[in-house]
Amino acid sequence: MISTETRPAPTSTARWHVAVLVGGFALLAAVAVVSIGIGAQAVPPMDVLRALVAPDGSANQLIVLEVRAPRALLAIGVGAALGVAGVLIQTLSRNALAEPGILGVSTGAGFAMTIGAALGGVASPAAELLVATLGAAGATLLVYAVGRTAPLRLVLTGVALSAVLSGISLGLRLMSPDVFDKYRFWSVGSLAGREQAPLLVPMLAIGLALVGALLLSRSLNAAALGEAVARTLGANIARVRLATLVLITVLAGAATAVAGPILFVGLIVPHVARRLARGSVPWLTGYALVLGPLLMLLADIGSRVLLPTGEVPVAIVTGFLGGPMLIWAVRKYGAGSL
Repeated sequence: MISTETRPAPTSTARWHVAVLVGGFALLAAVAVVSIGIGAQAVPPMDVLRALVAPDGSANQLIVLEVRAPRALLAIGVGAALGVAGVLIQTLSRNALAEPGILGVSTGAGFAMTIGAALGGVASPAAELLVATLGAAGATLLVYAVGRTAPLRLVLTGVALSAVLSGISLGLRLMSPDVFDKYRFWSVGSLAGREQAPLLVPMLAIGLALVGALLLSRSLNAAALGEAVARTLGANIARVRLATLVLITVLAGAATAVAGPILFVGLIVPHVARRLARGSVPWLTGYALVLGPLLMLLADIGSRVLLPTGEVPVAIVTGFLGGPMLIWAVRKYGAGSL
């Protein structure tokens, strides 16, 4: 039976997407202001805006500009990287259960960081980024090679690899507590204290990879339709897959290098964005650029207010949010190939 549903014209659909994205960015800016104001010493939203726009040298300005604004920017960068990486890996594998943390990509980056610390090779932000990217690349290639034939096999391979690498990393840290002392808190996944570290190199890498993901999204959109259709549309499948794997590696590796392994952001964001994108990978990527930072900022706010006497690592908050999403995704997609 032919559907009689009236579909919006392409122009009106594009306008709808643009309007939603503009609203999303406005909401993201508002949440960022609220996030900057929350902490041991609360800063009213107007004072936050005043400190950002017209600094006057007050105590609130120092808190905002030196600590909280860099932390908010870090949350935005990490959230965008993990969200877009989730979109890329789900589209490439055609598996709604895929995400950098579950598939072992983040754990591979963390494992490489631990090995690099043991060898004394992570003394600079550029070295951290390189080591984490290599670890993420190795995990990505291994998991994709073993489990690409079936969605559940892909997930099980990632979970098994994560368990093995996490166990080895923990053993190394316990054997050499002095060498790995600074990686204990990092290994949980947190934004606290990382805003003072040199972040120019990893954030620049994330920015370039995000631009690359936007540029690649049209070709990936064709590849998602199947190899035969993609070739008809002129897409080079081998190049698209290679470029996608490179972008996933850089995004997940850089995010892990600066914030530690943070799970489930790459799972939650694509599922929410897919409800808005209506089957378009370019719009799906655009929505992930908004929803990823929004989710990370909200999780960071939660990490600061859940305990009255301290702070919860942000990875624990995303874990509480992502667990139910993973259960829902397994029940809905676990038996089939997407």
